[in-house]
Amino acid sequence: MSGAGTVRDALAAATDALGAAGCDTPQLDAELLIADALGVDRGELVTGSASDVPAPSARAIGERVRRRVMREPVAYILGRKGFRHIELAVDPRVLIPRPETELLVEVALSAPRGARVHDVGTGSGAVALALMHERPDLRVSASDSSPGAIDVARANARSLGLDLPLAVARGLPDPIAFGLSSRNAGMRPYDLVVANLPYVSIAEMATLAPEIRNHEPHEALVPGGNGLEAIRDVLSEVPAGTRVALEHSPRQARAVRGLLDAAETHHDLAGRERVTVGTAR
Repeated sequence: MSGAGTVRDALAAATDALGAAGCDTPQLDAELLIADALGVDRGELVTGSASDVPAPSARAIGERVRRRVMREPVAYILGRKGFRHIELAVDPRVLIPRPETELLVEVALSAPRGARVHDVGTGSGAVALALMHERPDLRVSASDSSPGAIDVARANARSLGLDLPLAVARGLPDPIAFGLSSRNAGMRPYDLVVANLPYVSIAEMATLAPEIRNHEPHEALVPGGNGLEAIRDVLSEVPAGTRVALEHSPRQARAVRGLLDAAETHHDLAGRERVTVGTAR
């Protein structure tokens, strides 16, 4: 039974609807949503564009397009997002992993063999799990202040077959939670602390796209004030001499460098100052 004409018809109608709703990439979004509803790869949409859309799939496509018209992010609709070489489950309890955050992973990959790395504000577990996937020798742990986010990260670790120690904690957790102590790890229980913390200022929040402003968790975006509060709080807890890698907005780069010793800022693919690495004071 045909439900919505051909695949070509469904793609055209969805693209038009998403474009009218103000989505930045309406054709790409339509392809992703329809391919998922049909259970095929995007490439198969082209070869099968003349095929009829079955009624159950037509209903699924309609529901996905309706949600996207309301500017719900594609990743939440699909329930997953690719990040570097892994795929992660995501839902509104966590931020959607972004391409610029891959730079934080790249910087951390230069850690010495066997280094103890802790990811603060792990969310879906993207950074920590990518590091474990690409550098099995690293001893990685992660934490987040949100129990819901920790549940998502734990499910992702299980799905990937990675044993990631996790803790619910605001800021840098007690290393004892991960079997570390000042006795067995010196004064610095972690060799490297990485963090993609909330850094959007209150004033900036109103300027963000509806996908972010209306759907992603505000507590993972806005720390309050000028956006540096969460970064300052964590740095106050990191033992002096510990290496730190922080993601931030380009406008915050100079301020973040001023909070660390021997600080160096790395640029993302768009040429913006995105991740600063230095030593805690």
